[in-house]
Amino acid sequence: MSDIQTLPFAKALNAGLRAAMAADDHVLLMGEDIGPLGGVFRVTEGLHAEFGSQRVLDTPLAESGIVGTAIGLTMAGFRPVIEIQFDGFVFPAFDQITTQLAKLTNRHEGTANFPVVIRIPYGGHIGAVEHHQESPEAYFAHTPGLRVVSPSTPNDAYWMIQDAIASPDPVIFLEPKAKYWMKGEVDVAERALPLHASRVVRRGTDVTLVGHGAMVTTLLQAAALAEGEGTSCEVIDVRSLAPIDYEPILESVRRTGRMIYAQEAPGNVSVGSEVAATVMERAFYALEAPVLRVSGFDVPFPPAKLEGQFLPDADRILEAVDRVLAY
Repeated sequence: MSDIQTLPFAKALNAGLRAAMAADDHVLLMGEDIGPLGGVFRVTEGLHAEFGSQRVLDTPLAESGIVGTAIGLTMAGFRPVIEIQFDGFVFPAFDQITTQLAKLTNRHEGTANFPVVIRIPYGGHIGAVEHHQESPEAYFAHTPGLRVVSPSTPNDAYWMIQDAIASPDPVIFLEPKAKYWMKGEVDVAERALPLHASRVVRRGTDVTLVGHGAMVTTLLQAAALAEGEGTSCEVIDVRSLAPIDYEPILESVRRTGRMIYAQEAPGNVSVGSEVAATVMERAFYALEAPVLRVSGFDVPFPPAKLEGQFLPDADRILEAVDRVLAY
């Protein structure tokens, strides 16, 4: 039985956090300015008033210390959810995440779990300055021991944050900040998919378009434009970057024979690189053209006035569609 609400992405995250905290007293939130202020994007708005300062904790500006404290809290039975204020600010905590948190379950030979969720607003399209629009997902997807996910819709935001909190493993939860104000239907009674499942969001027959996070909206825009030119594009939202659910992607490529992966992050040694390589390994004889990647350029994120040149748009994706169809 469904219970449909229309919520902005940020409010859907807020509702998901509230549901997880109400269901389990061991869930607590930590981060910079997440308490009475509700976070810079207001994702935690109202939760401090509802659950109190023992469960919604404002922290010092010390990301490494926040993650280290969260690791200790898991050893005491808690399930901490950390907010990193902006994507570029996660790097002071990188050592704690990759050399400690990611390895602790293996180090304990599976006798202990470390269920830390690290929420990271990431990506561009908000006209911000350096260190506020980066896409660091490949660092974490490359690290064994971490689960990495990125919702692209309010419904996924609501359910995936709850599933991430329930996971026994540490989860990097990437939130496309450009979508915080996007409204969509949220079924608060029934989840659509498991945490690590890819989803076909538009059916098509000629080209498979794959991406994650905010780029899914851009892929849908490109697919709509391509349809006007007589090309049918299937669009797949990966949703989980580690592990990746390849079966919907491979099934689609075996029908269309052509695939493009689009992402905001630079293309070198990226999630798109990994998906492209895997598809060419596992569906080589179905391909009618090489798998193409459309990405940010291999340079540091530029000043805000140049972000439109750096980030892939529908035109760049359509140019790639023309290239794969030309083979």
